[in-house]
Amino acid sequence: MSVYRFSAVTALALGAIVLQPGSALPAEKPRLILQITVDQFRGDLPMRYFDRLGEGGLRYLLEEGVHFSNAHHTHANTETIVGHTSLATGANPAAHGMIGNVWFDRTTGSTTYNIEDPDYALLTEGAGVNDDTEIDPTQKAANSDGRSPRAILTTTFSDELAAHTAGEAKIFGVSVKDRGAVSMAGHAGKAFWFSKATGEFVTSTYYYDDYPQWVVDWNARKLPQSFDGKDWELLHPQDTYLFGGRDDQEWEMDFGDYGRTFPHNFGPADGPYFTTLLTVSPAGDELTTDFAKALIEAEGLGQGDVTDYLAVSYSATDYVGHFFGPSSLESEDNILRLDRTLADLFSFIDEKIGLDRTLIVLSADHGAPEAPGYLQSLGIPSGYISPDEWDTSPAIARIKKRFGIEGELIEGYDHPYVYLASNLLNNPDIDLAELEQAVAAELDAFDGVAYAVPSTSLESGTVPDNLLIRAVRNNYNRARSGNVYLVFRPGWFINDMDGLSVSVTHGSPWRYDTYVPIIFAGNGIKSETVDRRVHAVDVALTLSTLIGAAPPSGAAGDVLTEVVRQVR
Repeated sequence: MSVYRFSAVTALALGAIVLQPGSALPAEKPRLILQITVDQFRGDLPMRYFDRLGEGGLRYLLEEGVHFSNAHHTHANTETIVGHTSLATGANPAAHGMIGNVWFDRTTGSTTYNIEDPDYALLTEGAGVNDDTEIDPTQKAANSDGRSPRAILTTTFSDELAAHTAGEAKIFGVSVKDRGAVSMAGHAGKAFWFSKATGEFVTSTYYYDDYPQWVVDWNARKLPQSFDGKDWELLHPQDTYLFGGRDDQEWEMDFGDYGRTFPHNFGPADGPYFTTLLTVSPAGDELTTDFAKALIEAEGLGQGDVTDYLAVSYSATDYVGHFFGPSSLESEDNILRLDRTLADLFSFIDEKIGLDRTLIVLSADHGAPEAPGYLQSLGIPSGYISPDEWDTSPAIARIKKRFGIEGELIEGYDHPYVYLASNLLNNPDIDLAELEQAVAAELDAFDGVAYAVPSTSLESGTVPDNLLIRAVRNNYNRARSGNVYLVFRPGWFINDMDGLSVSVTHGSPWRYDTYVPIIFAGNGIKSETVDRRVHAVDVALTLSTLIGAAPPSGAAGDVLTEVVRQVR
């Protein structure tokens, strides 16, 4: 066996070779990585109102950063937790396990909310109590108010950053939505989110035994109450807006006194929907930004010797989109105000840390369809689906007779999966693949259904190989997914959210729901627009590569070389 030894002279000589003038050296690592996720921010929306963007916000990112204009999620169920976790982990739901905002848990026999965890209660009593159900009814599936990231099955980029820095990196996630904060903070970080029940930013015992004093102080300011009796008003004269003449559209959601025309009044601070309505407006993002700025200062982000990480997820675009649709005056004004909010955050970071020492990446958890009423006004076919009106009895009777089934056939439907009754799954007298195929064939015949995909067919590979089916496969996790995945026709979706008839609902594998922006800026990055197709799962692996950390454990994407070659 040969043993190689290098003398000090040899080592210096080798160093001279590597470090000779003109050689490429790794750039200084950023002091802060700021990952911004704008909920329901379809990929065309950053550029749609470009001519009216201000300085320092979206315009800064688009003009100074690397803008990937053809970016998509690679999974089928384009919902909040699924997209956030895919951005955080670089993995598909098949690996990270967050297949939907809710899923049926066969071990407990009940539907579960994605990040619920009874072992880790909220630090603030009464801050949960399903306070989001007025406009986010998925939380009604939660069996407890506890929250943690333990249901995420793979590591996130932030986890790998923590491991890479021996736990020295400061890692935080902030959002109005609990799932927007928890997913991005990962297992190793700390998360805060807005409680509509208390009007405060809260967290759970997974992260802290007691609140840091700065959080107590921020909540004591009662900033949400400053909107008492105020209105969401237009930022600019109405005739300057693209949708200025479409303020009152019949398909928009008319929620109590909030109405569907400007100005939108929040009502009194002690009103039952006051904090909810704040989040259906730019005010929700403004509160999130103010809290994030307090966190940056109090925790000293970007002031140490290692790279820190802050994820900020903005939720107003999603809530406004559900109420009014992406092609509405409300959505347009919200984006222009988001632009101003981002400029405020970037200015603060430039002052405290320096944008040249901060790496910013902006993307979205999913896109959005247009409201059917809007498309129909343009002559484009679209509409709402009402599965409650389907007469499934004949189909169920045919299947039960064919397979000799007594009792229940369907356990339930938790979007996008149909779950068969648990007692049928291991019945030796029933061929599960054949049963799933029979159910899928019946579902295919119902109005509005484009595809019904059996899970056993995904496992066996007996399905067509195309982008849509690959997206359905990427969403399939054997322990959590149902037996048949339902894909509705493009432009058609269920608009009922637990009794609320909303304008728009995302969650499909069609391009309008998978299409998102990806923009990297700051830290010396120069302007470039990239039109090749890239994917949201590329973001986490690119961040790991830039930092020199290990890739997240389930990462399925590719390195975005246009960014790496500039920074390294």
